[in-house]
Amino acid sequence: MGYANLSQCLADLEAQGQLKRVDAELDPYLELAAVQRRAFRAKAPALLFTRVKGTRFPMLANLFGTHERLRYIFRDSLRAVDAVLAAKADPMAALRRPWRSLPALPGLVHMLPRVKRVQGRDGGRGGRAPVLECSCNLADLPRLTCWPRDGGPFITLPLVYTEDPDRPGLNASNLGMYRVQLAGNAYAPDEAGLHYQIHRGIGVHHAHALAQGRELPVHVYVGGPPALSVAAVMPLPEGLSELRFAGLLGGRRMALARCPGLRLPVLAEADFCISGRLVPELKPEGPFGDHVGYYSLRHDFPVLKVDAVHHRRNAVWPFTAVGRPPQEDTVFGDFIHELTAPLVPQVFQGVLEVHAVDVAGVHPLLLALGSERYTPYEAQRKPRELLTAALHLLGATQTALAKYVLLAAHEDAPGLRARDVPAFLRHVLERADFSRDLHFLTRSTSDTLDYTGSGLHEGSKLIWASAGEKRRELALEPRALPDLPEGFSEARVAGPGMLVLRGPAHSLERGEPDPRLEDLARCLEAWPNREGFPLVAVVDDPAFCAAGLDNFLWVVFTRSDPATDSYGAHAQTRAKHWSCAAPLILDARLKPFHAPPLEEDPAVTRRVEALAAPGGPLHGYF
Repeated sequence: MGYANLSQCLADLEAQGQLKRVDAELDPYLELAAVQRRAFRAKAPALLFTRVKGTRFPMLANLFGTHERLRYIFRDSLRAVDAVLAAKADPMAALRRPWRSLPALPGLVHMLPRVKRVQGRDGGRGGRAPVLECSCNLADLPRLTCWPRDGGPFITLPLVYTEDPDRPGLNASNLGMYRVQLAGNAYAPDEAGLHYQIHRGIGVHHAHALAQGRELPVHVYVGGPPALSVAAVMPLPEGLSELRFAGLLGGRRMALARCPGLRLPVLAEADFCISGRLVPELKPEGPFGDHVGYYSLRHDFPVLKVDAVHHRRNAVWPFTAVGRPPQEDTVFGDFIHELTAPLVPQVFQGVLEVHAVDVAGVHPLLLALGSERYTPYEAQRKPRELLTAALHLLGATQTALAKYVLLAAHEDAPGLRARDVPAFLRHVLERADFSRDLHFLTRSTSDTLDYTGSGLHEGSKLIWASAGEKRRELALEPRALPDLPEGFSEARVAGPGMLVLRGPAHSLERGEPDPRLEDLARCLEAWPNREGFPLVAVVDDPAFCAAGLDNFLWVVFTRSDPATDSYGAHAQTRAKHWSCAAPLILDARLKPFHAPPLEEDPAVTRRVEALAAPGGPLHGYF
């Protein structure tokens, strides 16, 4: 049976040696986040900080810090989850062999939330809602600030609950993890900033409320059964609410309470509940050091007017610290991939496997394996069905945020896996025909956190689909490289077929092609060994970029816009189709309009290292 609340989970982890208490006082301003990042890298236990400066509430770090701990937390329900999702993926198989679906039956019961009605906000008469037992002010909550340029303190593991004003109730509800800024900028003491992506469920709810001229009721939860945090970031099939999935994953029905004076039901076993409303007002939110490894900058976002803050007795405030991946949210991503892998062929026609590359910032780079069966009678295989599959990927769920979509045909290499990033890239580079394989979507929607495009929420996408026989041998040494144009130097190899060059500092405006990159492309046309390096990246620091594949992927795909920053040998546009010969050149230099990369405060780094030194309260944890 799963955990009813966070306290039960922590007691179990502590008994297993997977949670350690830290009784020394630590600062939520930068210090705790630095500790979290190091704890994750060291695969340390979860850490419960019992004395946090400026708040009476203990704070919890690294709860989901290892894959093993995440699987342990949900050990009793994973079989039922697999069975339910498998049945969703292939319901006919479940009908043909119903005995194989028997493990799903207990899980189906857990997907029905348990709703109680309480008479007062203290959770007393008529039922029990522990989260309503106590109240406090917004200023009493922990003020976690993770990076030096952050605009204020943020909730980094929020559970934001809304319902559709047009269809109130659980079936059309949304529980999402959207960051919440607690203070700073121009926020009043009873206000918070709510940042959400335009394609998420809350965006639909907010739009409906605005169309009706109404405020949107919102509950922001912190803590509670661990299944809620996973459910909040799951790309669930249409019609399956996050609360129902949380019950399935958590191995017990989610406890809800309806309380007089609150327009939304309450997650009874949460640790904190911030009740409020999105008012028709925008205020600057951010900056915030985000999971792509850069700051998301200050922009106008909706204002959450806070009406009340409640918490359970002995409440614990869980948090994470995001930054350049991998971080704790990487474990979430891997776990979710395991759970949802059986659904991929059903959700995306023609797609067998997808992998959002975490080290590249997740959304900038998506790898996919698909089928290429449309024209088996043709002598030369070409990407056709793969293009249809790519459009499916860019038309639904979180894959719609992808910037570079690289697809390979399963039939060309049946043993290839999208999660084997080095092998996948090698496969595509060996087969790439840049006269046909590149397809651009311009002025498209983009990830809010991506500043490489033409504006906020707007940028381009590249579908790169390769099918057919191997065309070239990839090189590991740039032999006979011609004299490069002025400003280009320091050729380094990042991997088979991947060359890195230093380029001059970028100084152009958004969307402007760089004549210097066009000169470079013309220069490389005469390179006799250019087929051995079909991908060339121009960067600011070649030594860093080529030091490992993770660095290469992060730099190249987070710092380039496909439509603006793609160049190539013998480039031409014919019938609106841009093509080139090898090499394809990507301009991955930092641009003046990009967000700055994340860097720790050196003084904080020294303090944390001292805490972890022999005799320090964190010695032995990382």
